[in-house]
Amino acid sequence: MSEDWLGIAGKVYVVTGGSSGIGAAIVKELLADGCYVYNADLKAGKQEDEHLTFVQTDVTDKAAVDSLVDRVIAEKGHIDGVVNNAGINLPRLLVDAKEANSKYELTESDFDKMFAVNVKSVFLLSQAVARQLVKQKAGVIVNMASEAGLEGSQGQSIYSGTKAAIVGLTRSWAKELGEYNVRVVGIAPGIMEATGLRTLAYEEALAYTRHKTVEDIRAGYKSKSTTPLGRSGKLSEVADLVAYYLSDRASYITGVTTNVAGGKSRG
Repeated sequence: MSEDWLGIAGKVYVVTGGSSGIGAAIVKELLADGCYVYNADLKAGKQEDEHLTFVQTDVTDKAAVDSLVDRVIAEKGHIDGVVNNAGINLPRLLVDAKEANSKYELTESDFDKMFAVNVKSVFLLSQAVARQLVKQKAGVIVNMASEAGLEGSQGQSIYSGTKAAIVGLTRSWAKELGEYNVRVVGIAPGIMEATGLRTLAYEEALAYTRHKTVEDIRAGYKSKSTTPLGRSGKLSEVADLVAYYLSDRASYITGVTTNVAGGKSRG
């Protein structure tokens, strides 16, 4: 089999949140495939490749996003695709019936922050990049959804809502951009190996909202009762699918969101 089976060597991609977690795995895979990658993040990740450019970017700010896209076009002359990966998750209850003024009850600030990072940023960058892709009549937008956005998730209602919104945007934009030969696809990871999202604070918050212990939450990562494969997903398994979807090997796939979750369901 050809080492360049995907045929994306030399392509130019923007990845948001590429300094850690799934984003870093995506950047690593694309670099291995010979791509030029612009990592749009607030904090710099590892800079180990001449094909990698870090651009400090607040992806919730339109001016910053437009500046990023303008820079890529100025330096490379085109953009082949974008991976909208940046995201944030704050486990919270709609109502905490046990404790008044609970830190685990949703606030307007929690709502605004999650929707800004998880949804607004996807709109801003997709629009800015799509203007170029439409002119080129070629390109791919990959949106990072979540298994929680497909099924809902106790204690993660707003996060789930943001990711469900991504599924809807993906379907809609695929219908709008298809006539310009621009594809839009979504990826919905399930429980993955440790990333920046899986901190002790996150686990404690999720455990509280589900009336469980942190140990119960951790045991669930490998529970076959919800995940038939009985393990957490590898970050590279998401990155592999991203690379495939960006390539012409997936040239007739658009408007869908693919679950990468080991068969996980909520029973």
